[in-house]
Amino acid sequence: MSTHDIIGFEWDEANRQKSLLKHTIMWFESEQVFFNNPLLIDPDIDHSSSEQRFRALGRTNAGKPLFISFTIRRGFIRIISARPMSRLERKIYEENI
Repeated sequence: MSTHDIIGFEWDEANRQKSLLKHTIMWFESEQVFFNNPLLIDPDIDHSSSEQRFRALGRTNAGKPLFISFTIRRGFIRIISARPMSRLERKIYEENI
């Protein structure tokens, strides 16, 4: 995945609502993660049967630590889900930055 190939973000409305209602994560907070450093991105092999998926660990502009599941379609980052990092994910993030 090259950042030069990315032209924007794309959302499924149901996924956007789920992130808001279940995890109180606003859509723009999820997008902020991709512009802030450090950002850790790994392939999500367990959920990549029909398309390549990724998972990201990063922080919003306000410093909120988030886990983002996403794919890339036609140059757009399509966010599948966004939630606060778990304790283990925070540990992994801190150890790798």
